Amino acid sequence: GTAGAVVAVADYANTADTNNIILKQNGSEKIEGSTDDFTVNVEGASITLVYVDSTKGWIITDTGQSKDAFESPFPCATGGTITNTPTCRIHTFTGPGTFTVNSIGRCSSNNLVSYIVVAGGGSGSARNNNNNGAAGGGAGGFREDKSPVTPYTASPLDGAGAITLAAGNYPIVVGGGGAAVSPQNSGNKGSDSTFSTITSAGGGLAGGEAPGGSGGSGGGGSGTPHPGGAGNTPPVSPAQGTAGGDGSGSAGPSYGGGGGGGATVAGTSGSNPQGGPGGTGATTSITGSPVAYAGGGGGSAYSTGPAGSGGTGGGGAGNNGNPSNPGTNGGAGTANTGGGGGGNNQPAGTSGAGGSGVVIIRYKIA
Repeated sequence: GTAGAVVAVADYANTADTNNIILKQNGSEKIEGSTDDFTVNVEGASITLVYVDSTKGWIITDTGQSKDAFESPFPCATGGTITNTPTCRIHTFTGPGTFTVNSIGRCSSNNLVSYIVVAGGGSGSARNNNNNGAAGGGAGGFREDKSPVTPYTASPLDGAGAITLAAGNYPIVVGGGGAAVSPQNSGNKGSDSTFSTITSAGGGLAGGEAPGGSGGSGGGGSGTPHPGGAGNTPPVSPAQGTAGGDGSGSAGPSYGGGGGGGATVAGTSGSNPQGGPGGTGATTSITGSPVAYAGGGGGSAYSTGPAGSGGTGGGGAGNNGNPSNPGTNGGAGTANTGGGGGGNNQPAGTSGAGGSGVVIIRYKIA
């Protein structure tokens, strides 16, 4: 041989384990200093040999397996609406679907994902007897966990629990918001959202001649008076939401209904003559820019003055009684934020529907 000559051998058919590749030493030329033939018996193996001198002959400078050339250090998945940052891939589900992990990353830490799971918000209630102030719906439950390999600014509720991907299908459930209601009715609860082991509870309904309902965040209580519903129901840590505000309970004629709870701030209680504002939601940059989710719906009162505002994060505003505009509705929670719907104290029209939820998954790709 000539010093520096190179020979490379690869198991093209991936059958070397049962159909061995034999490298003949060719008379006086040695392989790794031996005159014996060299056997390759590992499926998918590849080796590179370089001739150095007559003493050692051909020596092996590199080995590997063909599958190693195709193994990525990062996961590969499909499902939802896919966007990319320079280093991460983001899957956004605005409705039910399947997150399919086609392959996991060779580097195990890259299989740890970030996510938010936001449930549907509850709807507001609508005007009841005796000018009772209608309340705002509670925000859908908000849960988030930030992987250390996908840097971004998370919400204060980060820490819901680590999820490490395995190959396979993950069904995604995105909860709808509670439906709007006509006068003389309490609101409707939002529906749950789920991803893997994480479930966020639908937002609590707004009370109409009744307390607010419990849920991810609680619905507000009606104004004559009734308490707001409990948030973080069922309980998780960090808490997925807060309580709704109480009805005012003050002398008529206004009877302000309570605002629905938000992910991070409770709904404000109603007053005379105003419905309570909805509670503030949670802001995260999991999509690459800051977005607020899960704000509570605003309450209303029998008044021409301002109604309770919706909480930051998609909460709908309440609508106070105003005879000059009897058909106006309570504000709807914003779609795919989990915002609660606003209460409506008009003699006609409906309350605000709750906003649908969302599931967002983020993982490292570079």
